[in-house]
Amino acid sequence: MFRRTLLAAAALAVASAGAALAQDPIKVGFVLVGPKNDGGWSQHHYESAKKMEAHFGDKVELVVQESVPEGADAERVMTQMALSGVDIVFTTSFGYMDGTINVGGKFPDVKFEHATGYKTAPNVSNYSARFYEGRAVMGHLAGRMTESNQIGYIASFPIPEVIRGINSSYIHAKKANPDVEMNVVWIFTWFDPAKEADATQALLDQGVDVVLAHTDSTAPLAKLQEAGALGFGQAADMAEYAPAPRISSIIDEWAPYYIERVQAVMDGTWESVSTWHGIKDGMVGIGEFSEVIPEDVRAEAQAMVDGIVAGTYHPFTGPLNKQDGTPWLAEGEVADDGALAGMDFYVEGISGDIPN
Repeated sequence: MFRRTLLAAAALAVASAGAALAQDPIKVGFVLVGPKNDGGWSQHHYESAKKMEAHFGDKVELVVQESVPEGADAERVMTQMALSGVDIVFTTSFGYMDGTINVGGKFPDVKFEHATGYKTAPNVSNYSARFYEGRAVMGHLAGRMTESNQIGYIASFPIPEVIRGINSSYIHAKKANPDVEMNVVWIFTWFDPAKEADATQALLDQGVDVVLAHTDSTAPLAKLQEAGALGFGQAADMAEYAPAPRISSIIDEWAPYYIERVQAVMDGTWESVSTWHGIKDGMVGIGEFSEVIPEDVRAEAQAMVDGIVAGTYHPFTGPLNKQDGTPWLAEGEVADDGALAGMDFYVEGISGDIPN
């Protein structure tokens, strides 16, 4: 009888331990390239992570490391997260790609999700948004709203995502205004408000009156506000600068993806995938068109959004030539995802060189 009681007690203890283990929260890590309050890219990832946390409540434990430089520091942070028992890590900058693959190889039981890259492994997924769709809309607005026929683009790093953004913006600005010219300034950083402000001023000094930024802070809009010029929200709505200089925005909507992928870890169904969604899928949002924009121009921009969602319009549709005049896309031909993912050239009409 005594032995039977001991066995029952032991079984109850094992069951209780198993129940406690089953209730342990999923530990979710985020590595941010900028501060979580940068007003743009990193803040929007952070806010999306918080929405994911709110969705799951005490079923998840959130771990966030902000302002992590790309390179060795990022690998160190990822490694520390993996050693601390994180179940899934979201690494949210292109320059984290190789580090994510390296650390993923050392911790095969940890799931990794890398934003905007192209490499995968059995425990590493990648995800990105079709930002070029939003930049087509912003380019159209820039072409229609410029009074000097000079628009500017602040570029971060010469990677395909940024080159696609430049090309898409220019193509649609040129369609909207055949006299438009685009000046590109490369600053080789994602987040540096001082450099972003200086780049904006340099463009203003060149006669530019509408600026598109492919960086993470609100510094360009602050500088444009001083100058009475126009610009766009980047990654976040940046609505505090509306109705001008911010006349619309590209908004990154990451929260649904984060919820979906963490749920997959909980369900045991997570697998390595490559995700590239756009406006139709809700991963790219378009900010409200400011009242500064004439009604007919707002209607044109909305029609483009509607066409992209319906699948009747693709921002990279021929005829289009490369910068040197060689044919790229024939009349009506649409660029495939492979060509877009590896884009390393300017389209015809953009001056200057892409830096190495």
